[in-house]
Amino acid sequence: MRTLLLFCTAFVATSFAQTPAPSPSLKTTGKLYELRIYHAMPGKLENVHDRFRKHTIALFEKHGMEVVGFWGPTDKEKGSEKDLIYVLAYPSREAREASWKAFQADPEWQAARKASEVDGKIVEKADFVYMSEVNYFTMGQKSKAKKK
Repeated sequence: MRTLLLFCTAFVATSFAQTPAPSPSLKTTGKLYELRIYHAMPGKLENVHDRFRKHTIALFEKHGMEVVGFWGPTDKEKGSEKDLIYVLAYPSREAREASWKAFQADPEWQAARKASEVDGKIVEKADFVYMSEVNYFTMGQKSKAKKK
């Protein structure tokens, strides 16, 4: 009984320690995409846009981050007055980590951030999700859905 209990404990511990396998519909090779949502402090969304416009995009590119695009919600209840949504792409997760480390250490970024926050923080919080492409659709591909 004791052996069975030890086995079950070990099985449960290793099961929770492992990262679940990705969906079989996700590509296992290719770029890593990162969707980021910045939630601006009240009344500061245009300050966030201004910092991206004048500094951040160029610094992303300088540090090897591929800018895929930027979006903003169109409905107030979905964040039109406070949220900025964008996607970056990297060759790998390791490249992502190296790019962000270099970006955050860049004196030009540190100066731009400090100057944009002279009157207080402009970003309340940032959410992000790492993403892989699915294996049945390629970006830029026209839909081949069958019409009935």
